[in-house]
Amino acid sequence: MSAPRTAPDTPIRVLLADDQTLVRAAFAMLVESARDMAVVGQAGTGREAVELARATRADLVVMDIRMPDLDGIEATRRIAADDDLAGVKILVLTTYDTDEHIVEALRAGASGFLVKDTRPAELLDAIRTVAAGESLLSPGPTARLIARVLRLPAAPPPAATGPAGLDALSQRERQVLTLVARGLNNAEIAEALGLSPLTAKTHVSRIMGKLDARDRAQLVITAYECGLVTPSRCEAG
Repeated sequence: MSAPRTAPDTPIRVLLADDQTLVRAAFAMLVESARDMAVVGQAGTGREAVELARATRADLVVMDIRMPDLDGIEATRRIAADDDLAGVKILVLTTYDTDEHIVEALRAGASGFLVKDTRPAELLDAIRTVAAGESLLSPGPTARLIARVLRLPAAPPPAATGPAGLDALSQRERQVLTLVARGLNNAEIAEALGLSPLTAKTHVSRIMGKLDARDRAQLVITAYECGLVTPSRCEAG
């Protein structure tokens, strides 16, 4: 299993996966310019990304969705399903924030997404956020994207993750899940519900366990698929 970083000054080990050599080189230069990060590998295909994730024990994979041999979604799914890579986080990159494949990547185990034309500082901040165990989701675009995908005929019917779905959650846990889906962090959830930050964090952890969710990103997907949160409510919030 991937060893967690034990010291604040231990660099975040980043694996870059993109089929364009120049894009990888540019990202590598950017990541290496940050004192708290180090590039441990570069992959040109999804299959290489999975192999290098195992070989390098990266903390985080910056994963392009569209790659040859094995696309980024399937590569994400294989990494997320590998118990030996349980500590590896995945940040998906895409060309458009309306790309419906983003939802598939989040379902597969990605912890967030960014568009490729994001500013360099935002990419570095995103790597730090995801590596720290948080999800990187922009509530507005994510709400519109998920809602559009779930309306597609090919989309699976609303279904809860885990054996009992939302029935396994208490009323308080449903309230917490709703706020997670709206993009609130633990401190904001605590303030909204009159809880301590530790209690809010405990609720989120229990919800993940009950719904068999890898991280907050999958909680957001579940909240939408189960109808607990609707796009209009999220965007208004």
